[in-house]
Amino acid sequence: MPSPASWLAFALVAFGMALTPGPNMIYLISRSLSQGRMAGYLSLIGVGAAFIVYMLSAALGLTALMMAAPLAYDILKFAGAGYLAYLAWQALRPGGRAPFEARDLPKDRPRKLVAMGFLTNLLNPKAAVLYLTLLPQFVDDSRPDVLQQSVILGFTQIAASISVNGAVIAAAGAISMFLASRPGWASAQRWLMGTVLGGLAVRMATEARR
Repeated sequence: MPSPASWLAFALVAFGMALTPGPNMIYLISRSLSQGRMAGYLSLIGVGAAFIVYMLSAALGLTALMMAAPLAYDILKFAGAGYLAYLAWQALRPGGRAPFEARDLPKDRPRKLVAMGFLTNLLNPKAAVLYLTLLPQFVDDSRPDVLQQSVILGFTQIAASISVNGAVIAAAGAISMFLASRPGWASAQRWLMGTVLGGLAVRMATEARR
């Protein structure tokens, strides 16, 4: 089991990451606006399944990686920090895209909705960064239960992501209309998310390995 302090810190980070814009959020909002909330929730099932694949793969891999290859771990950490910095720039750059600017999507059957949600998240670099670089920061590799810690933290992240994205699906139409009629709010939201992502990038790059 992770320590209560590590678990709480990771839960807050996972919740903050879930709130930041990314491929999953844009896809789920676009799907909900194009085909309705039920289509959004079916897609969310696929997103959750892909998170489980990431979590199990990362937990098993990190158990070996953190013990045997500290250099590879550091490379992944700095690569993750670089990607978070890139996401921050995408949000802050002139003409950056707000996460609630939805795309038009064709109507699909339930099975395809789940599959598309799964593939969207499986190919989502933000998910890879989270599991390969952020999660290890909260695992105590001096203890023998690295695998158990990783699994518990992974399910914590999945719960945070499903909760946030479920709420976003339910409110997608209202949020999109609100931001469309108030461009100042959309701009402020982009700057807030960019600042959060930039802060996470700096923290990841400067924090010493345990």
